[in-house]
Amino acid sequence: MNLKERSIQIIKENQHPGGAFIASPNFPNYRFCWLRDGTFIAYALDLNGEHEAARKFYTWVNTRLQEQTGKIDLLGDKIRAREELSSRDFLPTRYTLEGAEHEDDWPNFQLDGYGAWLWGLAEHLRLTGAQRLPEEFAPSIRATVKYLALCWQFPNYDCWEEYPDKIHTSTLICLYGGILAAAGLLAREDWVDLAGEIKGFIVKNQINNGHLVKYVGSEEVDASLLWAALPFNLLAPDDPVMQKTVQKVEADLLHQGVHRYAADTYYGGGEWVHLTAWLGWYYARTGRKGEARQLLSWVGAQADADGSLPEQVCAHLNDPAFYPIWIERWGPVAKPLLWAHAMYLVLLHELEANGQLK
Repeated sequence: MNLKERSIQIIKENQHPGGAFIASPNFPNYRFCWLRDGTFIAYALDLNGEHEAARKFYTWVNTRLQEQTGKIDLLGDKIRAREELSSRDFLPTRYTLEGAEHEDDWPNFQLDGYGAWLWGLAEHLRLTGAQRLPEEFAPSIRATVKYLALCWQFPNYDCWEEYPDKIHTSTLICLYGGILAAAGLLAREDWVDLAGEIKGFIVKNQINNGHLVKYVGSEEVDASLLWAALPFNLLAPDDPVMQKTVQKVEADLLHQGVHRYAADTYYGGGEWVHLTAWLGWYYARTGRKGEARQLLSWVGAQADADGSLPEQVCAHLNDPAFYPIWIERWGPVAKPLLWAHAMYLVLLHELEANGQLK
């Protein structure tokens, strides 16, 4: 089986006609569209020339954000008036495939996806050779940056839907990359300054013992900190802080695949397919091609007979006692996870583009 072709097929088969990507079709709690997942899925498609499917996603998000401008204005009024805020005052982290907010108790206040979308839109335009920003995107870009400027200093759920009382480094990394990309699209120097302010906060508050940490006050790493180098370029891959962060990830989280973080107990805390591809992406970008190929091979080996990649592999767990608890609660691990297929494609493209597969 050609896993590259199969991954593209799985992704495109699971795109709603309106443009949304389902996170996982066979896992009830993931039958929604996250901007974070969707952005990296669209990016993988763009790298492989599937520009129309990517365009449909960015256009779908653009429509959702245009629908949210009133909510963003109201949030700004409440913040300035120092009124008490609830999770419903913030934009949703996931939408139904038709584009509606889903009324449930899912961890709602997450900012990272909105930053990721800004970055992804700029990449889509770059990879498709667009000479200018289509006018219909400008209002939603301005609304998104306005929203992030209002909220970036607030504690909120991380990219794993956890720890709502923390200020998460990977979230701010996404915001930095997204706002800086938006500044380039609309020539906004004030947004460059905002991105610089966010980076300054990270440097001051989210580096400990020479490496990035999971959140303010932590001493631990999370594999999502790899995003600081790729793709958001907060730190160059060879920056000493980035190198030490990767070394800490390798020491604490790398088995055959990569765990999210050391204390993770979701399905026991297994090795995550898309994070393993991410570390491989970093290896490929920094010339460690043998190790990159090894991780690509590991990721590919996790595909089942149908070519579907899971969210995580539960052979080596942080805490095996939690595995049956999650099985009983939510059923088997999500498979296929479109984000996992996307990051396989990203790593494969990086290796192919640089002649590193041999």
